[in-house]
Parts: sequence; C-alpha cells; structure tokens
Amino acid sequence: MQRHGNVKVALSLGGATVGGNRVYFQPSSIDSWVDNAVDSLTRIIKQYHLDGIDIDYEQFHADSDIFTECIGQLLRRLKNNGVISFASIAPFADAEVQSHYLALWRKYGHLIDYVNFQFYAYDANTTGSRFLRYFAEQSSNYNGGKVLASFTTGGSGGLSPQNGFFRACNILRNQGKLNGIFIWSADNSKSNGLCYEKQAQNLLATAR
Repeated sequence: MQRHGNVKVALSLGGATVGGNRVYFQPSSIDSWVDNAVDSLTRIIKQYHLDGIDIDYEQFHADSDIFTECIGQLLRRLKNNGVISFASIAPFADAEVQSHYLALWRKYGHLIDYVNFQFYAYDANTTGSRFLRYFAEQSSNYNGGKVLASFTTGGSGGLSPQNGFFRACNILRNQGKLNGIFIWSADNSKSNGLCYEKQAQNLLATAR
C-alpha cells in the first residue's frame, strides 16, 4: 500500500454466504442498523487505513425501502464524516436483487461511485455481442453511474477472457464507455499468476 499510493482498498459488506451459510440483510430497525454500521465500519476502516466500502448484499429479509434507507444513510454519514472516499454496489440480474439496488440507486445514486455489476452471473454461454447488450441494459438501469465490466476467474458464468471478454472491453473503450473492470476473484486467479488482472490493468492504462 505504501509503495503504491494510487491503490485504493474497500471493505465489502454482505456477500452470498459465510462459512457455507446464506447471508441475509435483516436489520431490526433502520436507525439501530445505521448507527451500529457507522460505528463499527468507522473503527475498522480507520484501523486498517481503508478507502471505501462495497455493498454486496444478495439475499434479503427486508423490503427495498428499508434497504434503501439503511444503505443510503450509511453511505451519506460515512462520506460526510470523511471516513470513506468512495462507495460501490455489486448487483446482478435477479429480480429481487435488482428491485433493492435500483431503489437505492434512484434515491442515493449520487453517493455511489461505481456499479460493480456482476455480469458473470449471466449464463456461461454469454457471447461478446450479448455481453455488450447486457452492459447497455444495465448502464441504462443505473443511468449516469460508472458501470464496470466484469468477469470471473472461477469459470461459473458470463463472458470469459477465453471467449472474448477483453475484445468486448476494447469495443467499450473505443466507445468511451469502459469505466473500469471488476474481476472475481483473486483467490481463483493466484494459480495463473493473476494474468487476467494484469491484462485488465494494461487495457485500462491505455484507455486513459
């Protein structure tokens, strides 16, 4: 971190599972959830010198209005307090997930810097042209946001590097639409020397 001052690190909230158990967003109340989240996240972020947070809740025991207020108020307070310099969200193409994140976007989108859309949650047979259609669709859904192209090194779905992910990114770059690349995940990438992460960095460096 000290040798790479331009690197920013975020803490992610939520996820699909922890220890094999599903993770649900289920606050007892908006005020208590926000207060507890602000307090605990502020301590963690300051202790480890982090820069931002990523919202990745994928299962819900609360409606979209409660989710919107909890996350929106959390982002507002952390930014107003100078605790974080950026925030991102990580939705994917699922009706319940989209209903929650789009509600959040409509009210608090001005506080969200990046949309780490999980394009790898689409079918594994995704082609380059279909990926570009998906990208256009989600860019329209999150209108005005910096939607990131994404793929997984775990081989579960979406458009893979072997099937043309970087070719599609070149098209987006030439159109001025390549806001960044989100890769899931480093755990799977270590065995190949993080070669796709390096390829993504090189592509983004030439896109400036």
